Amino acid sequence: MHPSFPGPPEPRLVPAGEHPLWDEALAAVNRDLAATLPGQRPLCLLAYPADEPDDEQVYVALADGNAHGNSLGRPRSAGWALRIVAEAAQDTITGCLWQAWPVCTLHGLGMHMGEEAGRPVWRCAGGGRPGDPAHVRAAVGELDTVHGPRRPNRKRRKDGKDSQGRTNAGENGAARRAG
Repeated sequence: MHPSFPGPPEPRLVPAGEHPLWDEALAAVNRDLAATLPGQRPLCLLAYPADEPDDEQVYVALADGNAHGNSLGRPRSAGWALRIVAEAAQDTITGCLWQAWPVCTLHGLGMHMGEEAGRPVWRCAGGGRPGDPAHVRAAVGELDTVHGPRRPNRKRRKDGKDSQGRTNAGENGAARRAG
């Protein structure tokens, strides 16, 4: 006969309202997720119990409960919580789905967390060419303002070009206007 050992602690879904700063930050990050990966279900908060209730580890997880990266810790402020949740979401999506997130629509590059005017932002490294520098794409929670839906009525030829012979006309046009 073998002694029975307890298994690893079971995580629990964190209900809305339990961690208001994390909830607010997660709502902003889920807006970015919906704008950039519309088929992906919203992220959630998952908690793993600890010996002391106040030491519980909270993670940002996919809707199926998979998470990757570090726990969130204790929030210090709303801005700090937004940055930490965005970084944790990026770790989870990258680690569990094996894809860069979020991706700059102008350069096709994965973006990273930055800060501008005291706000967490998504930064792109740029195209690596003169005149195509690193740039802030959007504040965290506001990627929906720069990741508009594709225009389904725009006719494309079989070679992927539009009726004027341009490839990705909307994005390239935006790059010319922004540059």
